Amino acid sequence: MAAVSDRLPAFPWDKLEPYKATAAAHADGIVDLSVGTPVDPVPALIQDALTGAADSPGYPTVWGTVALRDAITGWLRGRLGASAAGHRNVLPVVGSKELVAWLPTQLGLGAGDQVAYPRLAYPTYEVGARLCGAEPVVYDDPTTDLDPARVKLLWINSPSNPTGKVLAKEDLIRIVAWAREHRIPLFSDECYLELGWEAEPVSVLHDEVCGGSYEGIVAVHSLSKRSNLAGYRAAFIAGDADVLGELLEIRKHGGMMTAAPVQAAVVAALGDDTHVEEQRARYAARRDALRTALQAHGFRVEHSEASLYLWVTRDEPCWDTVAHLAALGILVAPGDFYGEAGATFVRVAFTATDERVAAAVKRLG
Repeated sequence: MAAVSDRLPAFPWDKLEPYKATAAAHADGIVDLSVGTPVDPVPALIQDALTGAADSPGYPTVWGTVALRDAITGWLRGRLGASAAGHRNVLPVVGSKELVAWLPTQLGLGAGDQVAYPRLAYPTYEVGARLCGAEPVVYDDPTTDLDPARVKLLWINSPSNPTGKVLAKEDLIRIVAWAREHRIPLFSDECYLELGWEAEPVSVLHDEVCGGSYEGIVAVHSLSKRSNLAGYRAAFIAGDADVLGELLEIRKHGGMMTAAPVQAAVVAALGDDTHVEEQRARYAARRDALRTALQAHGFRVEHSEASLYLWVTRDEPCWDTVAHLAALGILVAPGDFYGEAGATFVRVAFTATDERVAAAVKRLG
């Protein structure tokens, strides 16, 4: 068996440890803006739903309760404009990272197949390809940069992690049409869709994008960011019933079940918009404060019209920027974690507490 180091890239976050130590030595403590992990409380109504379902001695189903599927399909229709969504078009998953990492394997991909994803992208797309022995390939525009005869899985990501870029509806329509023409399964990572700031993100499941048919397309959604549920591992996929049906059978064999209390929590989360708006307001204030401070400190902000990150540069090697900010007690993610095209950028998360964001703003000043 090949060693893990031969099959997978080095875990990128390990490289950040020395800079984390430098930042942690600051007299007022570290401001960790490197990882987009929620820090605000889980809304009370979600906690209540979780604890209310704590007495769940039996195994949950892989496909989820009727109440869960009702909640997901209702949210898809009301929030995404996916009017044709039904129970066969949804499937809960154990967090979106698990889905991304193991999807190529579950689709039966292997040597000779290509998994394509944006040139600047979440590293787990590459990991998923390598886990099954497929070839990871990057693109700027999938409709012109890829060999459709070899690509067996196409990832798009809007809003983007790390850049916050949002694909226009017209681009989504064009990419969906191209993928369908070449019979390439298209998976759209939309985990930041409810966090648009200067643009309104659109789902591939929107009626105007997919024409009311989910043939060949699947959207990936997470409650980690919009509801502070990263610790719950609560996510779902939605789209082509045939594709989801195959994944369901595989996941049943693998016992990949969302815990019953978590299913109940998701029902509560998707049924309430108030906590989402409250959390958006927190993030908006943190984003505005950091953006202003970074620009005053000499950074240029690119894209960043959505998501939980600012994609910024001083036109220098990204690790020089990481070191500069670490000396101020601020830890950020180097852009080359997300691809060679990010070599002069850093990703700044605005998921820290108000107090820590205020500390960062003061240090940047």
